[in-house]
Amino acid sequence: MRVSRPPLSGFTLLELLVVIVIIGLLVGYVAPRYFAQEGKSKIQVTRAQIDSFDKALDQYRLDTGHYPTSEQGLPALFTRPNNEPKWNGPYLRKAVPLDPWDHPYIYRQPGEHGEYDLISLGKDGQPGGTGEDADITNY
Repeated sequence: MRVSRPPLSGFTLLELLVVIVIIGLLVGYVAPRYFAQEGKSKIQVTRAQIDSFDKALDQYRLDTGHYPTSEQGLPALFTRPNNEPKWNGPYLRKAVPLDPWDHPYIYRQPGEHGEYDLISLGKDGQPGGTGEDADITNY
């Protein structure tokens, strides 16, 4: 008596190629949209951080009567500067981070556009630019 075996099941080479092509098309469609959203997210995070620094600088000024100097910079919001007896910080929960593109924020006091200027130079790290390369400021 002969025992019958069930037919072997599996994918043919053509079926696998079709699936790979479909996956490639999906990645080609989704990836550019994802990376565009990532750039917009970094811009929003930068604006939120600058807004947080603005509030911390205002609190620093209320306590000490002045904004930190350009030399003291934003670290004065987290670590007490020398000869600052009225400092009542820290004014930030963490030390000042780099911007989302790993560039330091620029703080100038006095500022060219107000009492102080806060600037992120964007993705390219250079003044000016458009899109993700544009400067993000508090003014």
